[in-house]
Amino acid sequence: MATSRSWRQQVVEGPFRARLEDITELNHVFSDAFTERYRRDGMVGVRVPFLNPTIWRYAIEDAADGAFLWRDERGHVVAFNMVHRSGVEGWMGPLAVRTEQQGGGTGKEIVLRGVEWLRASDSAVIGLETMPRTMDNIGFYSRLGFIPGHLTITTTLDAAFAETPATLLSRLSPVARADALAECRAVLDQLCPGYDYTREIELSADLGLGDTVLLHDRDRLVGYALAHTAPLVEGRSREELRVLKLVCADESRFVDLVRAVMDFARRSGTRRMALRMQGDYVAAYQRVIAMGGHVRWTDLRMSLAGREERLPNGGLVFSNWEI
Repeated sequence: MATSRSWRQQVVEGPFRARLEDITELNHVFSDAFTERYRRDGMVGVRVPFLNPTIWRYAIEDAADGAFLWRDERGHVVAFNMVHRSGVEGWMGPLAVRTEQQGGGTGKEIVLRGVEWLRASDSAVIGLETMPRTMDNIGFYSRLGFIPGHLTITTTLDAAFAETPATLLSRLSPVARADALAECRAVLDQLCPGYDYTREIELSADLGLGDTVLLHDRDRLVGYALAHTAPLVEGRSREELRVLKLVCADESRFVDLVRAVMDFARRSGTRRMALRMQGDYVAAYQRVIAMGGHVRWTDLRMSLAGREERLPNGGLVFSNWEI
């Protein structure tokens, strides 16, 4: 455990493992820090809302031993970093420092602790995402060894029924579900050796956040998409399905998989689906735009030098580095 003291002479201790009881404080630090970030970027009047507590629970339980937080001398949360590992793919987010504590070295400490933990876990990839218009954030991460990559482009498509309902993991029998999970692991491992999204799939199902859409070619699994239908923001209605992971062994079936997710969105009562697409996949991006996709947001993907992402061995893999 490290103890630091900023120029304001405030003691910061940690990291501690985040608990479900910390969600209210985490929400306050998250909302205040990102609201201030937007204000500095000229977006005055924007107030970042609290996240759905179940989404926080997902972030904490998915990060597990990597769910780090730091406290002041009164025990209040000063900073946090949710550090995730999906096999050899490691990433950090969300992470934030309480506004009055910024500039004192706490931000550097929480990022480096996340890097240290992922290195010790033999993560081949170590990454995070930040807003591309925020130059000081990009410079801050760059000084810590991160290098910029492609943009992640958030696109949305209207929900729409398909000719046949999407195949959902939750609708399978327990035996068939276990077999399908094994197939999901195998397909992903073939494309990106060492990656594994099993924990995210199972945790999403356990918390009732969404489901996994399966795409088959006859009896062979050729793709899947983990999607959350639960509202991201506390107190909001269900409006948007968010794809967290999308894996497609054959890129020619990408549109079929997207249409299956659109069907799931429609049948689950959401108006649209959101797909965060890494800019490496130009052809897939063009297909989504041709389908009527709208660009809603961009994030800059940054990776630790020497621990960058690699394109899969054929096919495509979209991995959301946000919750």
